[in-house]
Amino acid sequence: MRSKEISGFLQSPETKETSGIASSGIFSDIYYIHNDSGDTSRFFAITPKGNLVSTFYFQKDKDLLSWQLDCEDVAVGKGPKTGKSYVYLGDIGDNFYVRNYITIYRFEEQPSWMSSKINHVVPAQLHLSYPDSPQDAETMMIDPQQNLLYIVNKRTDTIRVYTTPLSFRNNEKRVLRLRSKIHFPGYKPFKYITAGDISKDGTKILLKSYGKVYFWLRKEKEPVWETMKRKPEELPYDIQRQGEAIGFTPDAEGYYTTSEGSFAAIYYYHLP
Repeated sequence: MRSKEISGFLQSPETKETSGIASSGIFSDIYYIHNDSGDTSRFFAITPKGNLVSTFYFQKDKDLLSWQLDCEDVAVGKGPKTGKSYVYLGDIGDNFYVRNYITIYRFEEQPSWMSSKINHVVPAQLHLSYPDSPQDAETMMIDPQQNLLYIVNKRTDTIRVYTTPLSFRNNEKRVLRLRSKIHFPGYKPFKYITAGDISKDGTKILLKSYGKVYFWLRKEKEPVWETMKRKPEELPYDIQRQGEAIGFTPDAEGYYTTSEGSFAAIYYYHLP
């Protein structure tokens, strides 16, 4: 592939509010995406060309009103069973700062998933509250080295980085831990952090705002929240209106971005 190219376009009008993208842990050339607020409880599997392969429906948190569901990011990583891969869907959006807790949904990837266009899946749920005050967040990442789940908030002038252990029991309730605060220069809303990803080996980190993509190379045994305190490298990014999704390729040699909007473009960038 070239250093930058359009790999395809989201082919289904059902994916017009795409807000996250993450590569599968067991399927080649499969990426999971999802819509944000206003959609039902579901996510999708697509190819890099944007073809819709399968749709996954699940039951949301029983105490959540339909309009409160606001899934903002997706990640794929380890889980409770050794050798298995899991999809983590983050219902972490809170535009009005009113939620008592946010919810992470965990799904075990199944070899049979791509043989059906419709799948009904049952998640485990983790309910998280903030140690300070409710936050609006659009970034959820998995650190496979320290087995931590990361949440990065969106709208504050200095972003806040929170973690919790990746392992959890179904319907467990926890308080996130505030790890660091990081200031990015620029003007609101262009500087708002809208997505992020950590490579499957844990060595590379991406955050994106509406206007920029930031990259860090992690030092050995360094916590991700410490890595992100260092000055990042700015990577190529063609600004997309409502661009709220970024994810590494499985080999972390490049990354994909896409955005909200019907038939939005999917961009591939090769890491310099």
